[in-house]
Amino acid sequence: MKLTSLLTLAGLGAGSAFVAPATAFHGAGVAAITAPRGSSSASCQMMARVPFIAGNWKMNPLDVDSAKDLAKSVSEATTSVEVEVAVIPPHPFLVPVKDQVDGVDGNKVAVGSQDLYTEDAGAFTGASSTGMLASVGCEYILCGHSERRSVFGDSDEMVNKKVHKVLDQGLKAILCIGESKEEYEAGLNKEICAVHIGKGLMGVTAEQMENIVIAYEPVWAIGTGLTATPADAQGIHKYVRSLLAAKYGDSVADSVRIQYGGSVTPETVDELMACPDIDGALVGGASLVAEKFARIVGFKSPVSA
Repeated sequence: MKLTSLLTLAGLGAGSAFVAPATAFHGAGVAAITAPRGSSSASCQMMARVPFIAGNWKMNPLDVDSAKDLAKSVSEATTSVEVEVAVIPPHPFLVPVKDQVDGVDGNKVAVGSQDLYTEDAGAFTGASSTGMLASVGCEYILCGHSERRSVFGDSDEMVNKKVHKVLDQGLKAILCIGESKEEYEAGLNKEICAVHIGKGLMGVTAEQMENIVIAYEPVWAIGTGLTATPADAQGIHKYVRSLLAAKYGDSVADSVRIQYGGSVTPETVDELMACPDIDGALVGGASLVAEKFARIVGFKSPVSA
């Protein structure tokens, strides 16, 4: 798809502040859009963004007792950390997981939901509303996770509706963005992220951005054997922040936390979190082992010069 078409789809066409630079992050020579006033590494480091590590359990573990044990272990292992932490279990486990973490002295673990529906109530079999999720203690809700997009068919328009429902409920949305393996190989990673940002945040005000977290998921680096280097991830995160700066201004852009979600492990987290525009992680498989997740949450910050 041509760049101009992608810009139009993202709502970043005529009248936008975006221009095409000479090279793209992917290295394939595909032009990518950038904002003329994107945030620099120095400006990002000036902002005191509290790191945010969230564990997406997906459809795991297999039973409620295992979920309760995992939640308790994670909470007990992270009481002394100075970062924000959340676990995002399957819907059947939300209440017991919430009860377990709240029962730990000094608990710092919030609970989130993997999805929501855009109606408040009614004949929507299998669906859960934001009101229901808030009533059981959810603070965060994932919107537009790559698996919801690819497996369940969530469109950008549906993702945007979900973002607004989360905000209307007074909860925090984790907006997931990122390109597939095919899009990556075509050199469209920046363009796809621009579409996801432009359409996912359509109608969201600067004031509402305080309740938005962005999670960049390079789908091609999840369970494929391919790896995004810290430099790769930082390049996209910096670019995403420039998109936010063009839309909302530098102050808002520098305050938004951008998580990385490409198979984060205890072995990779330190280098990733040393990057100035990576503010946390959306962790998949490693979040199912309390010791591994605790190591990720307790990542080693770079020593200040």
